[in-house]
Amino acid sequence: MFKWSSSKTQRRKPRLPEGIRIYAISDIHGCADLLQQMFTVIDKDLTTIGSRRPIHVFLGDYIDRGPDSYRTIELLIERGRRHESVFLKGNHEAFLSDVLKDPSQLEQWKQFGGLQTLASYGLRPSLKSDAAEQAELVHQLATRVPPHQHRFFASLRLRFVCGDFFFVHAGVKPGVPLAQQQEHDLLWIREEFLQSEAHFGKYIVHGHTPVQEPDIRFNRINIDTGAYATGNLTLLTLQGDSLLAL
Repeated sequence: MFKWSSSKTQRRKPRLPEGIRIYAISDIHGCADLLQQMFTVIDKDLTTIGSRRPIHVFLGDYIDRGPDSYRTIELLIERGRRHESVFLKGNHEAFLSDVLKDPSQLEQWKQFGGLQTLASYGLRPSLKSDAAEQAELVHQLATRVPPHQHRFFASLRLRFVCGDFFFVHAGVKPGVPLAQQQEHDLLWIREEFLQSEAHFGKYIVHGHTPVQEPDIRFNRINIDTGAYATGNLTLLTLQGDSLLAL
């Protein structure tokens, strides 16, 4: 369990608007069982919320690497039907979209964790495939993804702002106003953002780069704890100027 401490932030703590509680999760990567466990934790916490407005924020990378991308997407869609939820796009969802448009990227996607996603949709590709086989496999995948999941992927957002917080998958490019950030940076940026000591105008909540435990800085927090490799999926709870990651 991790909380803000005065030693970790020397500026005024960022705040959410009064009456809002946010639950944020990033980089699920097909770990449906871990996601279900976190929903149980959230449901218990919701019994303490009183009249506050709860918002679920998911920071992308729902698929690839882990064992059950299909069920992960189903859980998220069902959650979104019953709770106010914001679903952001991760670079893995962007990669899936690229593959569906261009089957020649299939081999690269397979090395990127796509094999596990294909398996979760009931597909077993050969180790080596020519262009025709790749095109057929991508066609099969497009038909195995049900229409409501296609709509889910198409609806993913790049960012979400609430109060002093800016939620995004990977991070932001230093020196560029938040309103002018480019999609590639929001989904893929690493070192230039991670090493920056700048104040970005909002407090950045992100994932994308795995860390052993939630990384709380004065200008950002990284909540990607490598669930598919470590078995640890982090839940961040925000309310007022309080922050709790578990």
